[in-house]
Amino acid sequence: MTINVALAGSTGSIGRQALEVVAASQGRYQIVALAAASNEAVLRDQITTHRPRVVAVTDDTVRANLAKQFTKVHFTANVADVVDDADVVVNAVVGFAGLPVTLATLRRGKRLALANKESLIAAGPLVQPLRATPGAMIVPVDSEHCALHQCLRASDAPQRELVSLQLTASGGPFRGKTRTELATVDVEAALAHPTWSMGRKITIDSSTLMNKGLEVIEAHELFAVPYDRINVVVHPQSIIHSMVTFTDGATVAQLSLPDMRLPIAYAIAWPERFDVSFGAIDWASLRRLDFEAPDFETFRCLNLAYAAGRTGGSAPAWLSAANEVAVDAFLDGRIGWLQIAEVNDATLQQHDGARLVNVDDVLAADGTARRIARGIVNTFAHSAGTVSA
Repeated sequence: MTINVALAGSTGSIGRQALEVVAASQGRYQIVALAAASNEAVLRDQITTHRPRVVAVTDDTVRANLAKQFTKVHFTANVADVVDDADVVVNAVVGFAGLPVTLATLRRGKRLALANKESLIAAGPLVQPLRATPGAMIVPVDSEHCALHQCLRASDAPQRELVSLQLTASGGPFRGKTRTELATVDVEAALAHPTWSMGRKITIDSSTLMNKGLEVIEAHELFAVPYDRINVVVHPQSIIHSMVTFTDGATVAQLSLPDMRLPIAYAIAWPERFDVSFGAIDWASLRRLDFEAPDFETFRCLNLAYAAGRTGGSAPAWLSAANEVAVDAFLDGRIGWLQIAEVNDATLQQHDGARLVNVDDVLAADGTARRIARGIVNTFAHSAGTVSA
C-alpha cells in the first residue's frame, strides 16, 4: 500500500531531505501535498518531480505564477490545507509559522512527523489536548527527540521505569570558547557548524545552545518528563543522538552518523523501519566518543530555556519569539552574538504571565514578545550605531 505524505516547508533543509527520503522509497511513499513560503524556482522543480495534488504557497505572487504553470494542481494560501489527503504530515516549516500545520494535523487525527519545534514550544498548552484525538500522534523528527523516541521503545512501562533523559549536544562551533573570545565572533563563524548541515536560523541556535534549550522544552512536552530529569551533555562527535536511563541502571542510546534523513525516515515510516539505510556507522573506523558538561555561564540561552520551561504557560512562547527576533538581528549585523542571550533574557524579564487558552492567546504572546524584543534590539543597535532605517 502506498502511503501519502504531505510536506510543509518543502524548500528548506529538512524539507529537501524529506523529499530525498520519499524518492528513495521507490514508490512506497508518495508526496500528495507541498507547502512553502516563496522559493519559486525550487518549488517549481519539486512540483515537476513529485506531482503533488495540493500546493500551499504563502506568497501571493509566487502562488499565482506557479498556478499558471501547473493547471492541474490545486493551489492555496493556507498551509493547513496540505493535511487533508495525507496519511502522515511532515512539518518542516521554520519558526512559529508551523503552528497551523501542527494543530490541523492533530485535529484531523493524523500522524505528525514534527520538525518544527517552535510550534510545539510556543503552543504546548494548545497542542497537548489535541494529542488525545483518535489517531493523532507526534513522531519527532529532530535527531535528539527521534533518538529518545527510539530509546523509550526499550521499555514497556517508560513512565514507571524511566529515570532521566540525556539530550546530547555537539557544542556547536564555539564549544570551549570563553565569553571574551566570543565577544567579536561574526555570522560566518557562527554558521560554521562542525557536524551538521542545517538552515541558518537553527545553526545560529546551535551556536548559542538555544537550540538545545528549546529541545529541553520540547522533550518535556513530548514525553511528559519533569525538567529536573532532562539533562544535556555535550558530545562533539554527534554519534550518540540521545540516551535514556532506566531504574535498573541501564542506559539505552541511539547511535548513527549525523544524517537527518534517518530521523525523517523513522518518523515517516513509524512504526516500521525504513528499508533504506541512512547514517549507518562503520564500527571499524569509529575511534572515540567524548562527553562533557555544557558551559551554562558562557552559553546563557540554555539556562534561559530551562527557566522559561519551568515557568510554563506563555513563557516558552515568549522565549521562542524573542529568540527569532534576536537571531534575525544578529544575522543582519545589528547586534553581536553575545547579545542574542541578552535580548532573550531582557525580554523574559518582562514576561506578563498570560495564560494560553486559544490560538489568539498564542499569537498575542508571540506578538508582545516580538515587540519587546525588537525594542531591546533597537537599543543595542543604536548604541552600536547599526540601527537600520
